[in-house]
Amino acid sequence: MPQILPQVLQRARALGDRGAVLFDLDSTLLDNRPRQARILREFAAQRAIEPLLSCIPEHFDGWSLKVPMRVCGLPDPEVDTLEPQAKSFWRERFFTSEYCVDDVAMAGATEYVEQVMQTGARLIYCTGRHPAMRQGTIECFVREGFPIPDESRVTLLMKPQFEMHDDEWKLIARDEIARIGELVAAFDNEPTHINTYREQFPQALCVHLLTDESARGVVVHESIPSVFDFEFDC
Repeated sequence: MPQILPQVLQRARALGDRGAVLFDLDSTLLDNRPRQARILREFAAQRAIEPLLSCIPEHFDGWSLKVPMRVCGLPDPEVDTLEPQAKSFWRERFFTSEYCVDDVAMAGATEYVEQVMQTGARLIYCTGRHPAMRQGTIECFVREGFPIPDESRVTLLMKPQFEMHDDEWKLIARDEIARIGELVAAFDNEPTHINTYREQFPQALCVHLLTDESARGVVVHESIPSVFDFEFDC
């Protein structure tokens, strides 16, 4: 579907404040690779693993820590030995405000969200992050220039407990989304979630972000377009 990003803006203008545009955060509006690289460098510093101290966001491709470890020059036997330890270290830090503050905007994301706001539509951030990550998320929004949640025009929906699966949360969130306004569009990188939005809100333009995902083998519905980022010619 060509020119999907301008189409969303056109529909949002038509509905004004009766409409709402929804964005996921991780790997949709925000690139969390800086967060991941920081964690791996700190792991390296703690364990005196010299090659990993040079880890940068561009070394990551997907969610496996083995990829950046290999790119940094560790031999496969050492990668296999260290990866479970690194994963445990990563898991203790990744889902915290202290680290998610390092995230950066995806290409064109800040500008595109501003254009959405200019249409008069409501803005919904719907994320699998839990409330303990709220402060770091807000600090990241401020630094990157995203609209701040105000519970009026801008809403941040976070899953209530860390233990809840993101799939379950995004089903539960649909009632709150519908209450906020008529959903004009939804953007998400996870095939399961964008497919679910299409089923729940058939009137909405659902757009898949072709960044990374949980690799569960779910195929994006053939009617849903994919984009790499939010850059386009107005």
